[in-house]
Amino acid sequence: MENCHDDQMVPRSEEEITDLTKRLRRIEGQVRGIQKMVEEDRYCIDILTQIMAVEAAMKKVSFSLIERHANHCMLKAVKDNNGQESVSELMDVIKRYVK
Repeated sequence: MENCHDDQMVPRSEEEITDLTKRLRRIEGQVRGIQKMVEEDRYCIDILTQIMAVEAAMKKVSFSLIERHANHCMLKAVKDNNGQESVSELMDVIKRYVK
């Protein structure tokens, strides 16, 4: 499917890009911290707690992107009479995401 690609994509604002980048860098730091915990042979429960925090942070990023896609790209697709294709595309991604 070709929705929200190239000519159909609604560009992100600088603020959106900055926010996503900050979140992802924070997650990257958390993952490095987990790696260090493993190298230092830290307590399993402490490591698992940090892994769950990273997973929760990634879910926040994912839902932020899903929400943005629905509010921008999908609305544009509906206006351009490609709404059903856009809904199908998003549902396919969500189905893979929740597995």
